[in-house]
Amino acid sequence: MIRRIDLRGRLAAGESLDYRTLVPRAPIDVEAALDAVRPICDDVRHRGLAAVKELTARFDGVELTDVRVPQDAIDSASERLDPRVRSALEESIRRARLVHGDQRRTDVTTTVVPGGTVTERWIPVERVGLYVPGGLAVYPSSVVMNVVPAQVAGVGSLAVASPPQRDTGLPHPTILAACALLGVTEVYAVGGAQALAMFAYGIQGTVEPVDLVTGPGNVYVAAAKRLLRGVVGIDAEAGPTEIAVLADDTADPRHVAADLISQAEHDPLAASVLVTDSEALADAVTAELDLRTKATKHDERVRTALSGEQSGIVLVDDLEQGLAVVDAYAAEHLEIQTRDAAAVAAKVKHAGAVFVGPWSPVSLGDYAAGSNHVLPTGGSARHSSGLSVQTFLRGVHVVHYDEAALRDIADDVRALANAEDLPAHGEAIAARFGDE
Repeated sequence: MIRRIDLRGRLAAGESLDYRTLVPRAPIDVEAALDAVRPICDDVRHRGLAAVKELTARFDGVELTDVRVPQDAIDSASERLDPRVRSALEESIRRARLVHGDQRRTDVTTTVVPGGTVTERWIPVERVGLYVPGGLAVYPSSVVMNVVPAQVAGVGSLAVASPPQRDTGLPHPTILAACALLGVTEVYAVGGAQALAMFAYGIQGTVEPVDLVTGPGNVYVAAAKRLLRGVVGIDAEAGPTEIAVLADDTADPRHVAADLISQAEHDPLAASVLVTDSEALADAVTAELDLRTKATKHDERVRTALSGEQSGIVLVDDLEQGLAVVDAYAAEHLEIQTRDAAAVAAKVKHAGAVFVGPWSPVSLGDYAAGSNHVLPTGGSARHSSGLSVQTFLRGVHVVHYDEAALRDIADDVRALANAEDLPAHGEAIAARFGDE
């Protein structure tokens, strides 16, 4: 069911191995999706509410009378929420607040010279649109992961958008209940590219435009983010979920197989990759995958993901080569299931989040570790971070020099301005001292 990529002995044979291409990902063409989302976003920009309603009817099969979810529907969803789910969400929120609370930034003032200071101020984004998908699965956890860091950052205005369900015309009730638990009252029953365009451009008299859009979604949501970037800030262009497991012969094949399947059930394009120096473990995991896939609820989806070109078992000579492979792959989620897993994890350079040892599965991070599960995909962990309080803050430098401090550096500023053939820059300094 899952293919193998055998890299053993190839370095010793003198081959030059490009690990990025040897462990490929699902083919996701955001550029091609741009052609589909551009007319959607343009329509919302020019026709506003009428366009959003028509697009929702076309794509979601729901005729909306109002895009905003009434407060009584949010309250009702909270009241009807299963007590066990409520308790779990409350604990997830508590843990997320603990972790994200320690991410707060404080203003720092540096005295460059006597009389000359630069202060870095951290100012929250004023208004944020949070997108919560609602396609193959329901994601109240994504409400938690987006809302908590925004609230901790001090964002004053939060709005959530999530696709309406055909039977109710509202977002899934568990998503609404999660909004209620977090104190979010502005919720819209709109999904897809039209939701992002609605946030970016606003709808006069109905939806105020936002400054930043965050949250995961499908390729069309990613394409809309790319298209609208500049009109509005974005967190990232999220692709299909990924898990990589770096394991040796001490790993339990049942744990490894269960974790690979846990991410494969998200999406037929989800990537599940095992990197190991143990052929015996690879054989045992393969057998476990076959058994567990037959027994899992979303077996067809899981089988499609595991048998796709984006998934595989990579056999390496040793853990050193394994680390090189997972660093090149830069997975969204990386599990380390080896001897002395903490020491191995400390060597990882590129991953959205790292899960250390057999008792730290990715599914813990998805819900209740306290970490954030909105993470970079598609190899972007090489240069980008997951969602955090920092996502919702802007660093602003405040420069304050007195006359003596400016006079002390004036000649240097003028020299650099003239070197760049921008003499008016230097003249702006000279004007203050009568040296023109």
